[in-house]
Amino acid sequence: MPELPEVETTVAGLKPVLEGRRLTLVEPRRPDLRWPFPGDLRQRMTGAKIIALGRRAKYGLIETDRDDVMIFHLGMSGRWRIDPEEIEKHDHLLLETDDGHRLVLNDPRRFGSVDLVQKGDIDLYKPFVSMGPEPLSGSFDGKYLKAATKGRKAPIKQLLLDQRTVAGLGNIYVCEALHMAGISPRKAGGEISRPKYDKLVGSVKQVLTAAIAAGGSSLRDFVQPDGELGYFAKDWLVYGREGEVCHCGSVIQRRVDSGRSTFYCSRCQK
Repeated sequence: MPELPEVETTVAGLKPVLEGRRLTLVEPRRPDLRWPFPGDLRQRMTGAKIIALGRRAKYGLIETDRDDVMIFHLGMSGRWRIDPEEIEKHDHLLLETDDGHRLVLNDPRRFGSVDLVQKGDIDLYKPFVSMGPEPLSGSFDGKYLKAATKGRKAPIKQLLLDQRTVAGLGNIYVCEALHMAGISPRKAGGEISRPKYDKLVGSVKQVLTAAIAAGGSSLRDFVQPDGELGYFAKDWLVYGREGEVCHCGSVIQRRVDSGRSTFYCSRCQK
């Protein structure tokens, strides 16, 4: 599933083509993805000018001069394609701009989504209501994380993946950040010291920033809007490296927690 860096990379790729342009065509090419397209999507977005693009957690935001915000989620296999040579079977939403660009939202598995909300109501959008702070924001720090996990017996990995604790973190980058900070993914959140949390927050920010700079991690179907692959995967320290040697000389292990693979080094992470 595309995670925060992949969505950030997607938004950055869409900006030069969409920002400041007016939509001349908005065409849903099927009735739904994970759930139905908004019934008035074509009416509200056709003719609208795109004034800003952004991201909240793993969601992309496309804001118009009509105070509408189109919120998209890439699901398991979604990606935007810019100026494709032809429209493919799984291109489910088509946009055209006043300067002749064509963009399509491609999603073979249809686990993605597209919603439309008023700008003033965006904090009331159901997935955003109970979200924690953005991990790259100043409000996400060791003090916050220590308070948010006080008395919690749940494993720290589970707490970091909970969007109510922090918005947008996914499995790959949580595994990497915990390894970088030297914290076992199974350690209870309430037992981690404030200095360790300071280090963990720094590791989260470092690994996300590096992944964004590298264009994300190309997992299965994810490709940037310009067709380029992300290259952060080559820098993974533990994720996907079961049985390989960690930099400390020990062997990287894998376990399954709640249906997700956890990669870690038992020597480095306590």
